[in-house]
Amino acid sequence: MPGAPLLTLTLEVRAQVGEPIEIGHAAGGRRRVVPIVGGSFEGRGELTIKGRIVPGGADSQWIQLDGLTVADARYILETERGQMIYVKNRGLRHASPHIMQQLLAGQPVDPSLVYFRTTPVFETGEAELNVLTRSVFVGVGERYPSEVFLRFWKVE
Repeated sequence: MPGAPLLTLTLEVRAQVGEPIEIGHAAGGRRRVVPIVGGSFEGRGELTIKGRIVPGGADSQWIQLDGLTVADARYILETERGQMIYVKNRGLRHASPHIMQQLLAGQPVDPSLVYFRTTPVFETGEAELNVLTRSVFVGVGERYPSEVFLRFWKVE
């Protein structure tokens, strides 16, 4: 029987976000969309790239009545060499009701009090970036008032 998989830090992303657009309440929760207006990223280990987040992405969030946020972010990374990487990043975020209330109101909270995990999928036509398209990744996020900091680990 194989052992537990190892995780290798491969990519760090700092996404600048705009004010959430509230769509409204529906059965079981509310929908909002958070614009991704820019940011930067840098590879780690075998992935030696860095660059910017192309403005125009968004994180579509379904916030359930108990505060659980189901996130579905879509955005584009552009390396310093002009290589494009499309990111689909789904995740879950939750904390105690008080902490979630502060977080959703745009107030700073201690990231260690929030469970924020994601499963990113990358698309690119660049053969030298195949590690992104041919590997499974898990992410850990931290939400700040105007920024989301994500670390992505490759599952070995």
